[in-house]
Amino acid sequence: MLGNTFGRLFQVTTCGESYGWHATAEGAGYGGALFCIVNGVPAGIKLDVAMIQDELDKRRPGQSKIDSPRLETDRVEVVSGMFEDVTTGAPIGMLIRNVDTQDIHINQYRDVKELIRPGHAELTFFYKYGEHTDWCGAGRASGRETVGRVAGGAVAKQILAPRGVEILSHVVESHGITGRSVTDGTMSFEELKENYRKNDLNCCDLEAADEMIADLDEVREAGDTAGGAIELVARGIPAGLGEPVFDKLKATIAYGLSSIAAMTSIEFGAGFKTAQSLGSEWNDQPFMEDGKVRFRTNNAGGFLGGITTGEDIVLRVGVKPTPTISKDQDSVDMLAMKEKKLSAITRRDISLLPRWYPVAEAMVAIAVADAMFMAYGWYGMANLDKKWTDLAEPRNKGNYTK
Repeated sequence: MLGNTFGRLFQVTTCGESYGWHATAEGAGYGGALFCIVNGVPAGIKLDVAMIQDELDKRRPGQSKIDSPRLETDRVEVVSGMFEDVTTGAPIGMLIRNVDTQDIHINQYRDVKELIRPGHAELTFFYKYGEHTDWCGAGRASGRETVGRVAGGAVAKQILAPRGVEILSHVVESHGITGRSVTDGTMSFEELKENYRKNDLNCCDLEAADEMIADLDEVREAGDTAGGAIELVARGIPAGLGEPVFDKLKATIAYGLSSIAAMTSIEFGAGFKTAQSLGSEWNDQPFMEDGKVRFRTNNAGGFLGGITTGEDIVLRVGVKPTPTISKDQDSVDMLAMKEKKLSAITRRDISLLPRWYPVAEAMVAIAVADAMFMAYGWYGMANLDKKWTDLAEPRNKGNYTK
């Protein structure tokens, strides 16, 4: 299986499956673990393992009635790349074990392992890997795969934080119920920070959150699931990150977010509202403030030409409903090649949103960290006048909040 590494200089490689399999010379069984290897971490960084754990706890299942009742501890073990709490320059290796792998749930998957689950990746995995694909809990296609991303993103955040970069996201829509957002100017970044993670859904519009959660209770009672959207804001980003053509940072971030299971759409800044705009309305007009170029609006979402402007990166991502529902659905038996009905099986999240947003933060953090490594490496060899590099300093300095 290819494509398990993200980044160029700051690289995150993950492996592991939903339930997994572990084997020794003495025996084997279900369980296994998830791994993350982070290459490119400089030596001499005091890495806070408790902060990595805090990030993993954001996406850990079983914390509310909205998400899956699967009871994973998601305890991180840093097993390489550190000595006496400080990074050595060697790859950071992190291990997170699967612990809630009960026979009842494994057998539920076994009973339908030849059937396509609508909305899941079983069909494409059959096309690609045949009958030997990991059928238990969707294997590598499971949302559980994102544990390694969050661990790697936590390392990236700790590299970015001293440089004033802060990355926060929150739920702005659930099943058609919308909340206030930074994008539409009805919520400030400060309010987002103040209300961050104040409810099980992590919707920072507290009134809308109550309505969303009540609606999700009804969705659960009906045996269904619901989709929605998150908004992400990255503050303190230097100008000039990204390359002009294929390696635009905007494109790299979109690539990273698109690689997360259940992502269906993405928009930066004004997004799809751009289709309704005139140029005179959409263009972000510049002005001078404290010797820096600023913009009166941020319809471009922090990018021009795919390169950062120094303004906040602002984006929104659409997330599909959890495909596993408590209703019978049409399916196909891939070995018998016959149509069948698929009855509801195993545990699921009523909404993916409460555990999806930390994965989005992680992927953006990894992309930004990698772009900064690339940029500073290039600047180190370039003969640019200092007046231009000074202008690239962030317009808004973030203050990192765990």
